[in-house]
Amino acid sequence: MAEYLYLRKPDPNRPKSDFVKYMHGINRLSLILFIMALIILMIKLLVKH
Repeated sequence: MAEYLYLRKPDPNRPKSDFVKYMHGINRLSLILFIMALIILMIKLLVKH
């Protein structure tokens, strides 16, 4: 998980693959959108009350 979020350097012995790079980019984007949606829902709940 630390490699995924760029907190730790990736293993240099692992072979590079474009497919894996694209997959990680899409996963990162979906994670960011999910967190943004949770924040928006929490703001809506707090403003309503």
